[in-house]
Amino acid sequence: MAAMTDEGLSIDRTRPSIARVYDYLLGGTDNYAVDREVGDVFKRDLPGSVAIAFANRAALIRAVAEIVTTTGVRQFIDLGSGLPTADNVHQIAQRHAPESRVVYADIDPQVLVHGRALLEENNRTGVVAGDVRNPEDVRTHPETLELIDFDRPVAVILSAVLHHVNDEEDPAGIVRYWRDQVPPGSYFFLSHFRSGDNPETAEAERVLQQTFGRGRWRTEEEIEALLDGLEILDPGIVPAPLWRPEAAGSPGQSGGEKELTVWERLIAAGLARKSA
Repeated sequence: MAAMTDEGLSIDRTRPSIARVYDYLLGGTDNYAVDREVGDVFKRDLPGSVAIAFANRAALIRAVAEIVTTTGVRQFIDLGSGLPTADNVHQIAQRHAPESRVVYADIDPQVLVHGRALLEENNRTGVVAGDVRNPEDVRTHPETLELIDFDRPVAVILSAVLHHVNDEEDPAGIVRYWRDQVPPGSYFFLSHFRSGDNPETAEAERVLQQTFGRGRWRTEEEIEALLDGLEILDPGIVPAPLWRPEAAGSPGQSGGEKELTVWERLIAAGLARKSA
């Protein structure tokens, strides 16, 4: 059964959605039985893997808070944003700087419906239909042009999205496009599944590839290469719980004291800046 959105896009309830599976793993309710079936594979067969979703979300929260409290950047583009949950990019940014503007872009029709409902009365935030693999469609969308001034620094968010882009789809080219579109002083937050030499990593990658027919885990060196031409800031590309864990008093592992699980090491994060 498929439901129709206001743009005529079909929400297919018979096929799992990356955004809805992620929502389920985070404890959300905007998902269907087919999504929960995939999510349950992780919960049942790969115990501990749900920590990936929470570690990634916490790093994103810290990164947005860090950007808005320590720089003058007040514009954000969140690519492959997923379903709205607690502490979305606009909520974090506008909590610290109410004038912040945010554009969310996603290809999933359910994300568009829920996002627009959430943002109906927020005139500094918009949701556009756009595929991360076709960045110009997002860049030139009327709502993007209305909210984002590309003559001023922008924070580009690529949270847990590029590992769903195959090598032949040129994930580095996606980052390069946005790097060329934004001025010096712009920031890029990236999180990405990280290859690990262990059976858990291999099984998690197999499940997602089998379910969605795409995606590739990458090494830290390959993830760094995606940010070519940008200055990767301290502490570099590291497991998400270790990325500035005490930044802005946001959620995260304190001081990196606890030994990370294999799952917490599976998602890496980093922040980069476009210099002059």
